[in-house]
Amino acid sequence: MTEFPREASPQQEAAAAEVGEVRRFWGGLGLPGLVDVHTHFMPERVLRKVWEYFDANGPLIGARGWPITYRHGEGERTALLREFGVRAFTAMLYPHKPGMARWLNGWAAGFAARTPDCLHTATLFPEDGAAAYVREALDAGARVFKAHVQVGGYDPADRRLDAVWGLLAEAGTPVVIHCGSGPAPGRHTGPEPVARVLARHPRLPLVIAHLGLPEYREFLDLADRYERVHLDTTMAFTDFTEEFAPFPRELLPRLAERGDRVLLGTDFPNIPYPYLHQLRVLERLDLGADWLRAVCHDNAARLFGL
Repeated sequence: MTEFPREASPQQEAAAAEVGEVRRFWGGLGLPGLVDVHTHFMPERVLRKVWEYFDANGPLIGARGWPITYRHGEGERTALLREFGVRAFTAMLYPHKPGMARWLNGWAAGFAARTPDCLHTATLFPEDGAAAYVREALDAGARVFKAHVQVGGYDPADRRLDAVWGLLAEAGTPVVIHCGSGPAPGRHTGPEPVARVLARHPRLPLVIAHLGLPEYREFLDLADRYERVHLDTTMAFTDFTEEFAPFPRELLPRLAERGDRVLLGTDFPNIPYPYLHQLRVLERLDLGADWLRAVCHDNAARLFGL
């Protein structure tokens, strides 16, 4: 009996169209693909808890509606990033209390082993033994760390992290740090605690998540002062974020000048809009094709030796 192909659902057609547009975006720039330094993969039960928090409009997301666009299983999410043409991505995971980080690092090592295009990611928390498990993660091949000051509710300048920052500075291993006071402020968010860390560890390679939203100016100042400070674009300039933390347009020339230290980040899958939107809003800044090529691929390729 002849089998006829099933018609694609509207959702499948929309997904295929987005894949095509994303690939046209980077292909038009002459790039081999994208590098996304801010994507989230974590144990499934932990990720479900994160999604439940977003669904409940929790205070750390500013108590605003935040639907998850890519609420898929792990395999489907990794496959979609590959279809988009993302050459390398991260598994940004983070503890919210002591005793979690080493366990999360063990899971992340396994995820990296079975996902070769994921940059082996690890995390940390200010607690006794932090330097030991950070050293273990580095020895196991961790290439990037995640620090979430807002969710963890800790001071990044906590003396229990001094040895950790020293290890990471010596290793030259980047740390993507959510330290800005958006989408909602925490007890230790903002530029001042990070400035204290950098005063002690000026060679620490920090990647300021979300361009430091909403303290864009102050975190650009830190990038001017410290040559290893980078910024990622996660959610910046999107229609969603511009409603509550617009990027000051008078700062665009400074962002252009720092174009060698701005990295593409998206927050996939935890975003309330299509992946393509992040790329389009960067394109709309009109900072030029060279800037886009650097941000969407070349800067991260250089930082991680891809």
